[in-house]
Parts: sequence; structure tokens; C-alpha cells
Amino acid sequence: MKIFQKYNVFVLIVFFVAINVHSQTTRAVQQTKLKTEVKKNKKNKKKKTKISKIDLSHWKVTLPVANDKGKPIELESPEILDYATNEKVKPYFYNDSTDGSIVFYAFPNTTTANTKYSRSELREQMVPGDNNTNWTFEQGGRMKGKLAIEEVTKDADGKYHRVIIMQIHGRLTNEQKELIGAKDNNAPPILKIYWDKGKIRVKTKVLKNKSVNNTAILLDDAWDDDEGYNFPTEVGFRKFTLEVKVEKGKMVIILNNSEYAVYEGIDINRWNIFENYFKAGNYFQSKDEGSYAKVKYYELEVSH
Repeated sequence: MKIFQKYNVFVLIVFFVAINVHSQTTRAVQQTKLKTEVKKNKKNKKKKTKISKIDLSHWKVTLPVANDKGKPIELESPEILDYATNEKVKPYFYNDSTDGSIVFYAFPNTTTANTKYSRSELREQMVPGDNNTNWTFEQGGRMKGKLAIEEVTKDADGKYHRVIIMQIHGRLTNEQKELIGAKDNNAPPILKIYWDKGKIRVKTKVLKNKSVNNTAILLDDAWDDDEGYNFPTEVGFRKFTLEVKVEKGKMVIILNNSEYAVYEGIDINRWNIFENYFKAGNYFQSKDEGSYAKVKYYELEVSH
């Protein structure tokens, strides 16, 4: 009888110890799960709160859709600062809160004067809201951006469509415009930087006649395209940095802080006759039906 009682007591003790261990183990598992969920929630909250740090106060954006007058929608400062809540703008120029980038979306649609392609692109304004204050190579300038191609369609041959991602555009002063009888202040772009089938391609301008006079040099016909240059590195769809630095008689383009394209000589020297402004974004080089591209800018800065 005593042996039986001792056995029962032993069984009860083992039973309660087992329950206690199971309970502690369960609580430990639950606490671990809770900590994991808290960490996940914190990470998700961090991802959701990323916003762009790009200062847009000295930029104007042109979009690939038309306003009431049939011209591309444009926003300059201060309206551009509210782009994230502007319903007309949001489909084509918007934040990606997962990585803090601004997305430029363009497809064949409304174009600006003197062009055949559409764009979602920024145009520098040294004085916010004013296109008439620009800079010369002698005054100098620098633009640097971190960006990536997010999506781009292919043509009928299976090749990716090209996108112009940065530019330096020339501009006639009002006096130069009157001198040559031009219909507007538009001058050729001295620099176009393309994303071209995964590589970065640079195109610039050269004089047809190196000794052309200072009036004829203002005409588009005085200039021709150069042969172009491809940086060796293929950036594909990865992030990369592009920097453009100009001074009188010199223009330098730098890829990923390690590869350089340097332009000097009479063509660059004589370009100092023009005013200029920087451009950045997505100037989409296709008119194919259903084609489009998305370009992401993570950083963009300009100085003079």
C-alpha cells in the first residue's frame, strides 16, 4: 500500500513538472514569435516611411500627357513641391516609398516643341519659375545623380528601347534669338546621355566648320552629332551614379566615380557662346505602340 502511494506521489510530481516545463517552453516560443513579429513590423514601418530627399525647388517637370491646351503638362516651383499629392502628376512622376526614389514614367504621347518623343523629365531653373536665367560653360556647372532603369520595353527585334537620362541643353539669349531670326530660344543640346541596351552612351556636338563666325555658330545647322562613346561597364538594371562637370573649354562625364569621358578642344571652347541648363529624368526614345520606360532617381544635385 505504501509502495503504491509513493508511486502515485512520484507520478503526480513528474506530471506537474512536465506541465510546468511545457508551459515555460510554450511561453518562450510565444515570446520569441512576438519579438520576431515586432522586428518585422518595425522593418515594414521603416520601409513604408522612405521619402525622396531630392530638392525640386530649382526644377521644372515636363510630363508625357497634355493639358487643356494640348501641350505637355509642366509644373515648376512652388507647384512641383506638391507633386506627391497632385493627381494629374502622380501616374508619371511619383515617389517609391520602398526605396525613397522618384520614378519617371514615360510613354509615346504628347511632345514638346521641336521634338518627336515624349518625356517625364526635369529641367533646371536657376531662379525658380524662370527659364531666362541660365549659365555658360565659363561660369561652370556640376550635376550628379544616383539612378537606375526600373523597366523598359523592347522593340520588334527584341532590343531594349533607348532612354535619355541626362542632358545639357543649349539656349539662345533673347538678343541671339533676334539676331538670327529664330522662332524661339531653343539651341542644340551639347550633351545627351543615353541608357542604351544596358550601357551608358554619351553623345555631344561638333562644329561642321571650326572657323564659323559668331553669328552663324548660333544656328542648329552649324553643329553636327559626334560619333558617340559607350562606357565599358554595363550597368543593366542596377543602380549607378552619373556625374557631369563643365568649365570653359572642358566637359567631363563620370560613371560610378571610376570611368571618365573627357571632352576638350575647339568645339567645347566655342560652345561658351550659348547659355545652358541641366536636364534629368526619362526622355523616352520610342514611338512604338505599347512601349514605355520607368527611370528611378535616388539622388540628384546641381551646383554652380
